[in-house]
Amino acid sequence: MITLNNKTVLVTGASSGIGRACAVLCDQLGAQVIITGRNEAELKTTASQLKNKHQIIVADLTNENQLSELVKNCNNLDGLINCAGIVKPLPVKFIKSKHISEMFEANFNSTVLLCSELSSAKKFNNHASVIFLSSISSLHPYIGGALYSASKAALEAFCRSFAIEHASKKIRANVIAPSLVKTKIFDETELATSEEEMKNYEAQYPLGFGEPIDIANCAAFLLSDASKWITGTTIKMDGGLLLSSKK
Repeated sequence: MITLNNKTVLVTGASSGIGRACAVLCDQLGAQVIITGRNEAELKTTASQLKNKHQIIVADLTNENQLSELVKNCNNLDGLINCAGIVKPLPVKFIKSKHISEMFEANFNSTVLLCSELSSAKKFNNHASVIFLSSISSLHPYIGGALYSASKAALEAFCRSFAIEHASKKIRANVIAPSLVKTKIFDETELATSEEEMKNYEAQYPLGFGEPIDIANCAAFLLSDASKWITGTTIKMDGGLLLSSKK
């Protein structure tokens, strides 16, 4: 039985997709949830699905002033799920410094600075659990994904250092690295791809495409005391895609 009773959990990128699913499930499992994101209207939609005491903080994490305000207004945390980020495919030959800055600001810098400020402000309770959302592309790249894959690989490396530095307080840090999940990005891909191509792609997934709740279930386990001996690890969630590709 997984329970998050008496835990306070901050979820970034909670306005849609995986972040929303994580916030809703944490609420259902008894946590007090703090949700944040840039889109206030979508955050309110997420909040409408929460039953327990919760808090909405609108913030753009790439804006350091807004990030600092978020930290200031947060209660002490038992959990943090870092879901905020972007995906923008771009072939290597077109990469410019502005593209590197945009990708790393959204996917790496802002998350690192958030964790740093929360740690400095002593906002993590002992035995807290921090979760980073990565992607299987950090080790299994795809055409056009150089910057995205690099930003996620950097985040995984940061997680391991974070885990070591906070272990004395029994604060844990782990990564969830999914493959394709049915979020807004999936819908956009589906619209830009033929039905036949999507069926062929799905056939590569022995367990089918992922759903946001699949990632949320894993996050809930990592937040709970049932995972208290797990830290500094990366959990791949790919529906068997990598097994299939090795045939």
